Amino acid sequence: MYTTEAFGNFSVFRETSVSMAATNYLRSPVRIRPMSRSILSSKNLLWNHGMKCQCSSSSSTSSSGVDEKSVFSLTSSSKYEVDYLGEKTKGDLNVKVEHLEAFGIDSQATLKGPIEEVARVEAEEAEDLLRDLGIPTPFSSRQSPRGIFCSRTLNLRSISAIGYDMDYTLMHYNVIAWEGRAYDYCMENLKKVGFPVDGLAFDPDLVIRGLVIDKEKGNLVKPDRFGYVKRAMHGTKMLSNRAVSEMYGRELVDLRKESRWEFLNTLFSVSEAVAYMQMVDRLDDGTIAAQLGPLDYKGLYKAVGRALFRAHVEGQLKSEIMSKPELFVTPDPELPLALLDQKEAGKKLLLITNSDYHYTDKMMQHSFNRFLPNDMGWRDLFDIVIVSARKPEFFQMSHPMYEVVTGEGLMRPCFKAKTGGLYSGGSAQMVENSLNIHGDEILYVGDHIYTDVSQSKVHQRWRTALICRELEEEFSALIHSRGHRASLVELINQKEVVGDLFNQLRLASQRRTKGRPAQTLAATNLDDHELSESMQKLLIVMQRLDQKIAPMLEADGELFNKRWGFLSRAGFWDKSHLMRQIEKYADIYTSRVSNFLHYTPFMYFRSQEQTLAHDSYSYYCSRFNGSAVDDEVDFML
Repeated sequence: MYTTEAFGNFSVFRETSVSMAATNYLRSPVRIRPMSRSILSSKNLLWNHGMKCQCSSSSSTSSSGVDEKSVFSLTSSSKYEVDYLGEKTKGDLNVKVEHLEAFGIDSQATLKGPIEEVARVEAEEAEDLLRDLGIPTPFSSRQSPRGIFCSRTLNLRSISAIGYDMDYTLMHYNVIAWEGRAYDYCMENLKKVGFPVDGLAFDPDLVIRGLVIDKEKGNLVKPDRFGYVKRAMHGTKMLSNRAVSEMYGRELVDLRKESRWEFLNTLFSVSEAVAYMQMVDRLDDGTIAAQLGPLDYKGLYKAVGRALFRAHVEGQLKSEIMSKPELFVTPDPELPLALLDQKEAGKKLLLITNSDYHYTDKMMQHSFNRFLPNDMGWRDLFDIVIVSARKPEFFQMSHPMYEVVTGEGLMRPCFKAKTGGLYSGGSAQMVENSLNIHGDEILYVGDHIYTDVSQSKVHQRWRTALICRELEEEFSALIHSRGHRASLVELINQKEVVGDLFNQLRLASQRRTKGRPAQTLAATNLDDHELSESMQKLLIVMQRLDQKIAPMLEADGELFNKRWGFLSRAGFWDKSHLMRQIEKYADIYTSRVSNFLHYTPFMYFRSQEQTLAHDSYSYYCSRFNGSAVDDEVDFML
């Protein structure tokens, strides 16, 4: 199966030197063995016909490619099974026995022998071939900052349609440029109504995605996966660990309480959060004029939100971006090619964006058209385009749909979308009905955890992918922090051992004062001076370890962000609340859409084993024979 999938994407790889090397590899007589002759024949057949193939989206057969229908059968929507991982087999290829027999190949004898041995040999050959072709294996792709990471197993072959958000998904903005201008317009609007903004400047390092605004206290907090606050900032000043404990030690961040908590779901939240935290400082120091009325932190948040909303509604910001898109958009030449692969593999591609028609058309032309082959335009990639979608309501309820019928954006009502159409509004249910594709046959890709990922999954049961560009920077920061984190783990482990001995001696001392024997005979026989001296020594060691560990913990993650640490972690050991949201709602996540180009449209993404608190003990025990395990268990008990 690896071999067939590896060749499903050859229209992207056309390097002659690699092609010749792979051809020689495939034709080498040393590689031909009775158990793999049929697979090698398929390889040669695909290779001889496939390198110049430019597949058509309307058929699985092209003028110069392999006739898939004559070689394989495709599992249909009506005849699919559910595999052992719970994924549908719809879209899987199956070998046609009659085709093998036409080439004189005995399908029963082709892969004789234990499957473990057959699979081992074929997997080794597949890895060799992928290496010769310069194509990364699925395992090596996962070890890359541009890997696609899987939270819930996803079979792309069973996906019939892929929908995309546009902003920060199909198009990545320069955050400093885009959010910086949004911040500027927000501050101008605040100044017009009397807020003191002089001397303030946009600081993109002040916040990161995944933080939560506490509108009651004027704080920005970073909770862990359980909702416990690990770091906090009031205004633009970080709070001490003690202040965080006193303020949030008895409460959890609950995102369902929208009147208090505001989750920074997307990079679009950066400008608003920076402006709000800076204005909290101005409110605290009394420089906000009294004539603006009695303002608390919650009222201040509303004022900042109105100022930023006005910047978007008045259109000045988007007009500026449309006039000079090269200043705001980071181009990605690989992205249109990734979508082209998906389209040619038979996927229906959808663009579903909240942006209006004129902005969408201008920005997509700039980002896509120059990278597409054969004079294709961006509209040629998508079966259905929906602008002004009003997400998240698009997934939650039904709104009227209008067809955009002219280049000026004139519209007329309609009730069903057609292939190639451009529409405004509507709903996810209308899309499903128009395509006759439903639920988990659709994958939706977006950058906003709530608007894109959470709501499409909760209300429509669509499969989901989250785009988080910061993953690349975090991956790099984690790599460069390995030495620091390893040293920190060693110190923490040392303190745990020293601390355990101290606690045992403390218990022995406690029992001695009550006239009871210690835990063991040796501990009971310790004299009082020896016991006290040992405890004092251990206590000093632990105190010195704390002095060393504390600043190292504070510094952990500063390569990503000096204030907040890593995006995906809260504290040294645990996941951040953001990471919990990603795992809960995103089946897969990655840094950019073009990362799909490093896989194939037929990829089977498998989730990793999830570790549990007791896994290390289970693994430790499994390394011993039965008697040793029993002895270890007896000791622990």
